[in-house]
Amino acid sequence: MEYNIKEVAQRLKGLRMSCDLSVEEFSNLTDISKEDYEKIENGEKDFSVSFLYKCAEIFRVDMVEILTGVYPKLSDYCVVKAGKGLPVARRDRFEYHLLAYLFKDKRIEPMLVRAPYIEEEQGRPIKMSSHEGQEWDYILKGKLRVIIEEHEVVLSEGDSVYYDSGKLHGMIAVDGEDCEFLAVLIDK
Repeated sequence: MEYNIKEVAQRLKGLRMSCDLSVEEFSNLTDISKEDYEKIENGEKDFSVSFLYKCAEIFRVDMVEILTGVYPKLSDYCVVKAGKGLPVARRDRFEYHLLAYLFKDKRIEPMLVRAPYIEEEQGRPIKMSSHEGQEWDYILKGKLRVIIEEHEVVLSEGDSVYYDSGKLHGMIAVDGEDCEFLAVLIDK
């Protein structure tokens, strides 16, 4: 299953309008500028998984519906074979693969995430974001520098972190190699 950024933009606009929200009201709810939201809604700007998660919460729909236009239908179990997660290549070149995208009424959103090592990011401040709920990240390979508010830690293979994702947080791969990890977003 794939998605098209222009179609995602159209769905966002339709959902916003059906909730009778102005662009300014919705940009305030999602904590981005009106200009950036207009670019997203016009299909001219990338969006982050955190942004989509916030949108899904506001509209009370599954994030997969926004991405694909399809409502998840499975309720007993959902198998996703290796390499077959729903890809979401957003947010500063991170690659996300949704691992339960066909299961309806999820209480968690499990994802396989690949954070590329980018040399230019190493000396810069890490881009921070937040979203409702909690998050658990488990490192499969590589190393990940994680900042949650004023706390900072470097995680290695086998390490994990659980945190309130409403707090500002950010992460980058470190030590010269990409990092792969499981991320589980937990509804509030």
